[in-house]
Amino acid sequence: MQLRIGYLYASGMNLYGDRGNVLALVQRCRWRGIKVEVVERGLAACGSLDQFDILFAGGGQDRDQISVSRDLQGDFGAAITDAIEDNAVVLTICGAFQLLGRYFKTEDGTTLPGIGVFDAWTEAGTRRFVGDIVVHAEHAGRQFNLVGFENHGGVTRLGPTARPFGSVKFGAGNNGSDGFEGAVYQNAFGTYLHGPLLPKNPEFADHLIRLALARRYGDDCELCELDDGLEQRAHAAVIERIRRRGRVESGVR
Repeated sequence: MQLRIGYLYASGMNLYGDRGNVLALVQRCRWRGIKVEVVERGLAACGSLDQFDILFAGGGQDRDQISVSRDLQGDFGAAITDAIEDNAVVLTICGAFQLLGRYFKTEDGTTLPGIGVFDAWTEAGTRRFVGDIVVHAEHAGRQFNLVGFENHGGVTRLGPTARPFGSVKFGAGNNGSDGFEGAVYQNAFGTYLHGPLLPKNPEFADHLIRLALARRYGDDCELCELDDGLEQRAHAAVIERIRRRGRVESGVR
């Protein structure tokens, strides 16, 4: 078996260790004997994304989002939308998540259009949400208690057709008030969880791998168990740090 990962906008959208998500997917595949190839696709890329099983894009600063927003309004944005409609597995973090929504309005009032995969929109807020975060998520009959680190000034709201990625247990999530975190459409996931997300949440990393294998090979693909002792200790360390401090200041009460 083999998988191909497309790392989108790698040079600019890579805040807070987001590249670690790609590294985690690659290593967890290789430990199981699954061949995996990573191909970076940057600004002005063209052509379809049919050859990719998983697409990933991370967070970036406003200046990087301006360039990516412009780029997404062309054929490449349409290719991403087509891949998502074809059930490709997509993980987007922070800035990339925002640009898969309707738009992101910056602090100076500039509106950066997205591609509208998620029925969501983001506007710069008056405070910054920074700190550890815990999110409960349920997808395809599986439940996940996810830990991460959020650092964003954007306030994201979900529209009536949007499905949240999860519910906030500790932290701020999309906006610090409604208890929602991220968004999901088909096999596309958008979230504010940096950290990076996947190394400390191996069950969710494997969930993405399963989805990708099922899309390529059929529904009967099973993953052999790995020794996730180190990963689980990292996960537990975040939970313990939160417990010692109590709820993070920016979080939902």
